[in-house]
Amino acid sequence: MTVNTLLFLNLGAQEVVLVLFAVLLLFGGEKLPELARGLGKGIREFKDASDGVKREIHRNINDLTAQEELKRDEEMERSRDRQKSITEFKSDEELAQDIENKKSVEKPIEENNLNNQNQ
Repeated sequence: MTVNTLLFLNLGAQEVVLVLFAVLLLFGGEKLPELARGLGKGIREFKDASDGVKREIHRNINDLTAQEELKRDEEMERSRDRQKSITEFKSDEELAQDIENKKSVEKPIEENNLNNQNQ
């Protein structure tokens, strides 16, 4: 990763040594570890903050997905209830038709029996 960074900045080995030497002269050998620690803490805090943002985004996406699934399930349940009530309604109609059919079948049988008794 360091090599890619150096290539990105288009710095050669001589330029990197020169920059490190200038930093050493400016801050001294005693301050460099403190600066490195501070830089490390800053990078760690930035990573933690970006991870927190990522987690928050993923959590919100998951919540929205869960809400959409609940809505979809409720709609499916409603449609099943509607279909069930329609089926029950059809069953009542079919029952009424069956009763009518029975009556129409029983009448000729009764008439036939009456005719047989009269003869």
